[in-house]
Amino acid sequence: MTDAPPRTVHASAVKVGDLAVVIRGPSGCGKSRLAWALICAGRAGQIPPVELIGDDRVFMEPERGRLTIRQVPELAGMIEIRGLGLRRTASTAEAVAGLVVDLDAADASRMPEAASLRTDIGGVVLPRVAVGAGYDPLPLVVAALTTTDVTDEDA
Repeated sequence: MTDAPPRTVHASAVKVGDLAVVIRGPSGCGKSRLAWALICAGRAGQIPPVELIGDDRVFMEPERGRLTIRQVPELAGMIEIRGLGLRRTASTAEAVAGLVVDLDAADASRMPEAASLRTDIGGVVLPRVAVGAGYDPLPLVVAALTTTDVTDEDA
């Protein structure tokens, strides 16, 4: 997958450890819900500590072979939690992207092809998790963050 790097994108992002997880998908697909679930997983110690970068909109900028994700100042520290509305939470201004999660992805599959496990954003190739409509993305993202690939030599 190749995407042109828009300056501001409709996406959510969290910083997990030192790297950003970028969450993309159509409106209403659960980007905010996944961002909050990752924050909760970080608080529970399932994954490294997690902070919000941005909910709903973030800046993406390719720089020196890396993709930097920055919060939109007007939305800093705010996340929508369905049933509660807009809430404030700890946030960080930016992080380098380390994983892209595409929700409601048409190419999601049980055993994905290698090409679908990567995406190119502005010339920066990043690991990608494609999540099909109706599937809980949290276990897939936690697995992507905490496990390693099995290579042909391992199988």
